Amino acid sequence: MRRLIVEEPVTRAAPWALRLAWLSLAVVGLALLLVRDPRAQTDAALAALGSGVGLAALAVLLAVAAFVRIWREGARGLGIAVGGLLLAVLVLAYPAYMAARGVMLPPLTDVSTDIENPPAFSRSRAAWEARGWRLPRDSAPAARALQREAYPQIAPLTLDLGPDEAFALAMKAAQNRKWQVVESYKPGGRAGNGRIEAVVRSRLLGLPYDVTVRLHPRADGTRIDLRSATRFGDRDFGQNADHIRAYLDEIGNLALAVK
Repeated sequence: MRRLIVEEPVTRAAPWALRLAWLSLAVVGLALLLVRDPRAQTDAALAALGSGVGLAALAVLLAVAAFVRIWREGARGLGIAVGGLLLAVLVLAYPAYMAARGVMLPPLTDVSTDIENPPAFSRSRAAWEARGWRLPRDSAPAARALQREAYPQIAPLTLDLGPDEAFALAMKAAQNRKWQVVESYKPGGRAGNGRIEAVVRSRLLGLPYDVTVRLHPRADGTRIDLRSATRFGDRDFGQNADHIRAYLDEIGNLALAVK
């Protein structure tokens, strides 16, 4: 007489967690390609990125549901659930890191080394076009106070170099940082100040940030001020301050090499 072997059922949540995790990875990958394409609509690419993150979060919930049923009922599918969870966590790792930064840092969209008189963005046609026909708004006094509290180390850099030498270093630093320089003017003329207008893109997402550099000749050298503004969103997650610190450090290193 044959014995009937009864197999424990496979929880439905486990395979769905894996499917959604793979789908989220595909959607996020496509969104990353779109957001880096200058011809694509950035808003649509960011919406697709948000959808991919949402799918990954749902995959995590399904994997947890699968673990609960496996624990309580002895259902099969543990390996599948673990695979879905790990894949979803991989997709969520960077968004979770940025979310943590967003919680710890103030909601700023514009950071400058000169809070009282920040460098003005160029209004030339080339600059307008490079910025997507946008002009970053000046920060309110409350936002300036938040910046002063959050980033006390963000300050102007004064080089004991002439304006032409300082301008050459500033341009070299922009090239080293792989900035897209839109326009540049050497110090001199009626205004006296030099200018570098550029677009900076974040490393992973490739999101654009608008940057302007002001070089002011002084009796003791050349003062360099920098302003970086977010183009999308209501907070910068610390990116603008990162751009300023990295650029000024680059100029400082170049200046040391010259001496």
